[in-house]
Amino acid sequence: MCRDGITLVKAFTTYVRPLVEYASPVWSPSTLTAIDKIETVQRRFTNRIPGLQSHSVRLTLLGIGSLEARRLKADLLYVYKILFKYVDVDSESFFSVIETDNGTIVYKLLPC
Repeated sequence: MCRDGITLVKAFTTYVRPLVEYASPVWSPSTLTAIDKIETVQRRFTNRIPGLQSHSVRLTLLGIGSLEARRLKADLLYVYKILFKYVDVDSESFFSVIETDNGTIVYKLLPC
């Protein structure tokens, strides 16, 4: 069994993380319980690497971010793609466009 941290991280980021992050802008959890369940997958993995302390220290030393931060980044990227028409989604069903007095364009999120 391999215990080399670099090899284990590559295996995790190649085989496990894509499964956990698949289509996250669609299903991203919002409750703390659901977020904790998803984070537990990565926490258990990093726990198996010897010589590392707390979860946040392990993530920093291994060079991988929290799954929650990665989901937030994916959400923001998808919003950008919607607003600038990189995906075929009607932005007006999610955002209203407001032009301010100085010509700046502001996007306001519509209520659900």
